[in-house]
Amino acid sequence: MPVFKFTREAITPLDTPTFAKLGIEERGDLQRLLRDQIEIISPDSLVISEEFADWDDSRRRIDLLAIDKDANLVVIELKRTDDGGHMDLQAIRYAAMVSSMTFAQAVRIFGDYLKVRGDGRDAEQTLLKFLNWSEPHEDRFGQDVRIVLASAEFSKEITTAVLWLCSKGLSIRCVRIKPYTDNELTLLDVQPIVPLPEAEDFIIRVNEKQKRSEADRIVSRDYSKYRVTVNGQVFDNLPKRRAVLQIVKSIVDAGVSPETLQLDITWKYLYFKAPGRLTSEQMQAAIAEAGNDVIRYFTAESELVYFDGTTYAISNQWGPRSIEAVESMIARCPAVSISCTPIT
Repeated sequence: MPVFKFTREAITPLDTPTFAKLGIEERGDLQRLLRDQIEIISPDSLVISEEFADWDDSRRRIDLLAIDKDANLVVIELKRTDDGGHMDLQAIRYAAMVSSMTFAQAVRIFGDYLKVRGDGRDAEQTLLKFLNWSEPHEDRFGQDVRIVLASAEFSKEITTAVLWLCSKGLSIRCVRIKPYTDNELTLLDVQPIVPLPEAEDFIIRVNEKQKRSEADRIVSRDYSKYRVTVNGQVFDNLPKRRAVLQIVKSIVDAGVSPETLQLDITWKYLYFKAPGRLTSEQMQAAIAEAGNDVIRYFTAESELVYFDGTTYAISNQWGPRSIEAVESMIARCPAVSISCTPIT
């Protein structure tokens, strides 16, 4: 969208030269000026390092590293190009590399930065004041890493990738810095374009809802332990999936086929089977070749079930109906005394 100059006589579009044509350098000009006015592209942030490369591969450098008021790290990447290059991939890599940074490390890094800048401020006290902390809180520092990408323009590939990453809960923004000229005057139009400001609060709320839902799923998982008794032999403190496995193995050992056990369990597959007596590695290969997920089955040597020249890998995915399945399987084998009780 062009920017216009308004006068009494006319509305005139401003020229839109590139940064390169204007002689504006990426590091020597944009980065140099933005580091001291970072609020232009990242409000409520404090730059703690420039050209940060505190790792073995010194070729990889974060343009600007900052923290925000919530004590999150902020990776800031700048480009003066008209497509943004591959800055999204670079920034994600950098975010991962700094994600484990502690408050103490941040103090050291900030101190080095202040020393290079000839700034006499105390690094720790400056950070504490910015965060409004009376003392360091390692458990609250760096809980997340935000990414800010600033460029003259962004390709569709970058904006599409960023929108997708935002939908997955990553905090990443694209800020367009576009130069305009009016005779000898150079103007900058600075606009966040992804996510749009009017949609950012909505995206944050959606991401928070997704995180709450995931937390609820984790909390709701069944971590109960069970005691399985087979003809007086006790198998104690078994997770639900292993209690099911033990019951299946005991019933099959008594001469009941897995196919018979499957008859009453109509809502899921009890097993994956393959002909012959297979080893663990052979069974895993057979499951993978059939297009199934190996990790969803018990495939260790001691876990496989053998019956009538066939090898069975029992499912380890058991939800709310597992007790119903256990009861139906026990009913199929009255000759064996089997019980399964939860341990409180």
